[in-house]
Amino acid sequence: MKTLIETLLKQALDALPQDLVPQAARAVGIEVENTRDALHGDFASNLAMRLAKAARQNPRQLAQALVAALPASDSIAKVEIAGAGFINFFLNDAAYHQEISKVLKDGDSYGRSNGGAGRRIQVEFVSANPTGPLHVAHGRHAAFGASLCNLLDAAGYRVEREYYINDAGRQTDILAVSTWLRYLERCGERFTFPSNGYVGEYLVAVGEQLFAAVGTELKRPASAVFAGLPPDEPRGGDKDVYIDALIARARELIGDAAYQKVLQATLDGIVGDIREDLAEFGVTFDCWFSERSLSTSGAIEHSIAALEKSGHAYLKDGALWFKSTDFGDEKDRVIVRDNGIKTYFASDIAYVMNKLERGFEHLTYIWGADHHGYITRLRAVLIALGGPPERFEVLLMQIVSLFRGGEKAKMSKRSGDYVTLRDLRKEVGNDAARLFYVMRSNDQHLDFDMELAKSRSNENPVYYIQYAHARVSSVLRQLKERGLTHDPARGIASLSKLTEPQELQLFKRIAAYPELITQCAELRAPHTLVHYLRDLANDFHTYYSAHQFIVEDAGARDARLDLALATQIVIRNGLKLLGVSAPDTM
Repeated sequence: MKTLIETLLKQALDALPQDLVPQAARAVGIEVENTRDALHGDFASNLAMRLAKAARQNPRQLAQALVAALPASDSIAKVEIAGAGFINFFLNDAAYHQEISKVLKDGDSYGRSNGGAGRRIQVEFVSANPTGPLHVAHGRHAAFGASLCNLLDAAGYRVEREYYINDAGRQTDILAVSTWLRYLERCGERFTFPSNGYVGEYLVAVGEQLFAAVGTELKRPASAVFAGLPPDEPRGGDKDVYIDALIARARELIGDAAYQKVLQATLDGIVGDIREDLAEFGVTFDCWFSERSLSTSGAIEHSIAALEKSGHAYLKDGALWFKSTDFGDEKDRVIVRDNGIKTYFASDIAYVMNKLERGFEHLTYIWGADHHGYITRLRAVLIALGGPPERFEVLLMQIVSLFRGGEKAKMSKRSGDYVTLRDLRKEVGNDAARLFYVMRSNDQHLDFDMELAKSRSNENPVYYIQYAHARVSSVLRQLKERGLTHDPARGIASLSKLTEPQELQLFKRIAAYPELITQCAELRAPHTLVHYLRDLANDFHTYYSAHQFIVEDAGARDARLDLALATQIVIRNGLKLLGVSAPDTM
């Protein structure tokens, strides 16, 4: 509906003479909003007031000219000018009736559009370091990213979902040596675990798997492993120095080839668990991209050479630097240190270039809020490699706090004292987890109330929305029990009989759905869809409580059933985009 009015206003503006509205003044966008008061119509536009200053005309006179130039439309009952120049549009009931017919006809595809015109957009999300199971904060990234991708797909974009596996660097070495130590414990060795190691129970299982695969082949006596190492914390030593020495000792004792096998076995086990966890959560990826592949494929050297060739890299004090200050960064960034070792940033550069070479027209990253400092330098890389800055987008996720029984749960991957995503899903269910995670905007802190998520009450939004869907199915079952049938065509022909306030409200709410999906995609706002579905469910519950659906008048009965089915379709379609089921019974 809103799109129709925007089109009519555009045609009216194009029809106005240049002496009234010069071409230079017509660049303002056309905005149409839902009215809050039915007395002011269904939609309103402030186009005349936005044109007035640049056109040097009276806004109300401009509004009159625009209204006079509006093309005729069967969907518009009347148009009024209000206040200083607002243009208020009143729709015919028939326009809403046609929309109900469209909902029933389109079914599962209702709300989808081609606004994205098939533009290729890549969304990289979750990308948690493979150093342990996913915890509840990762769950928010997963739910938000998956929902956003679904919305973009519904809005006509070609979406590729990607998980970046951080399988290179020091943290993976710490992970590998931690696994080997768990393996040694399984072999019967006893020792104090390093303070900077990963002590979670999940590595005990990985150690068991390693033992099952190689037996005692990699066993070395604890006395040889820890002999001569610097002290650890809290025994007067440095935990980082200690763990690095322990990593070097492991490589020395079992050899680099065996060490790499331990590392790969650990990564395979943990990444496999992450894949399974996410799949059970309804979150899948088109590509699992390995950071290590950037090194093995020569992609890092390729990207560095590109920066050097374009003049965006330079040598200073024996190190290679990226001239990121040329693109708004606060300082230049080291790519290769003076000792010849590449920085982590070198991998970031190669990854951006890899994405550009894969032909994506837009790159969206979903990061934790603590990564905000990386945005400017990554955007600088993209520009330096020839990509326009508008192709680069970072959405920051604020933290999520989990509450159970009023107490805040702790999360520390290194200590193993945290609640996993799998634990959360097991306790509250996938549906509640998916919807609760996206109830608030990504840039807002989220307090996840587990008791509310598990409750079967109207205060629980997932229960409230699903219950509206189930209620429609219940009405259809009641219809069958009474030996009656539903004739959708007769219902559409009888929609004019639906004049109750609750019915008119449902007409309007349903008709807003297609444009809302486009808005949610463009604004990266899955939470707006949650609020819409909650409002739609409330409208339906109010209607259900106030009126009987199965009435004697067959036309009115079928019309009410059509309206109920249209409501159910929209709820089901919206919940699907959020990764939430739509049950027929509760």
